[in-house]
Amino acid sequence: MHSALQVTTMDETTITFFRDLLLKKKQGLQNGSLQEGIQVVKEDLPDTVDRSALESDRNFVLRLKDRERKLLKKIDEALERIESGEFGTCDACGEEIGVERLKVRPEATLCIACKEEQERREKLQPS
Repeated sequence: MHSALQVTTMDETTITFFRDLLLKKKQGLQNGSLQEGIQVVKEDLPDTVDRSALESDRNFVLRLKDRERKLLKKIDEALERIESGEFGTCDACGEEIGVERLKVRPEATLCIACKEEQERREKLQPS
């Protein structure tokens, strides 16, 4: 493994591409963000099944909003890495993260090999 301080060798055009991609992704999340959830009051629903469905829907919306919030944070962190010159470098091994991987997940912090290793270790841990 190499030092985690290795700096990526992306040219300015590639960096600009990823900055724009991240900003578009961020804007899309902010503009398409879920509304405050379902606005129906429980007491307005006549039966238990309707109230139960409403609770289920609210929980689903809350989980989605939490995922959006976490993704926005990761996007902001990726934009910070672009500014600091650390974008595209794996946090674990210091190697460059492949451009094709970054096109799919520009907020990625691990190369494919390190991500697969992380997932393998997580599967081995008892729940």
